Amino acid sequence: MPTESAERLRDAERTRAEILDVATREFADQGYAGARVNEIAAKTRTTKRMLYYYFGSKEGLYVAVLERAYAGIRAREQELDVDHLDPVEALRQLAELTFDHHESHPDFIRLVSIENIHNAEHIGRSEVLSTLANPALDVLTRILQRGRAAGTFRADVDALDVHMMISAFCVFRTANRHTFNAIFKRDMLDPGRREHYRTMLGDLLVEYLTAH
Repeated sequence: MPTESAERLRDAERTRAEILDVATREFADQGYAGARVNEIAAKTRTTKRMLYYYFGSKEGLYVAVLERAYAGIRAREQELDVDHLDPVEALRQLAELTFDHHESHPDFIRLVSIENIHNAEHIGRSEVLSTLANPALDVLTRILQRGRAAGTFRADVDALDVHMMISAFCVFRTANRHTFNAIFKRDMLDPGRREHYRTMLGDLLVEYLTAH
């Protein structure tokens, strides 16, 4: 049977996760300035006092939300087993992973947009987020190295270039969905066009990286 201390730890972890779930939605919907700690506490099974106990402040809670959001996509990238694949197929799978993640996590896209409005000042204060750069590029770096060694990929593009290209496509598709649809009358998240866009992203990357 679990010990009393182990049970308390699990309760604390569940409470913390619940607060982060609610806070993620609140910050994504209202922005950093508009979100209210009282409102977040009211939507959980805890109190404002306990919220501050876990996270210290509104800013501490917001940073924790950002940390968890970024850690989610980084963890999925690290779990992707691409080392046994042809570099071209590996590149496509990594791009498709990002495509799928960003489509299914619109709150992540909103949080990134909000943090850019604040000039990334909160990310800059997080030791956790400052260590996520390498995991974001490790998988891509290995893919590019194998592609170059095989004579398939060009040598004047680095992993950060490719990461930027993938992010640009995937973030734009979700973040600009409504304005794009209002202007051009096309919903970029229309399920009927999903596979078309998913393939398009891979084609863009492969065509560029194999252009010598």
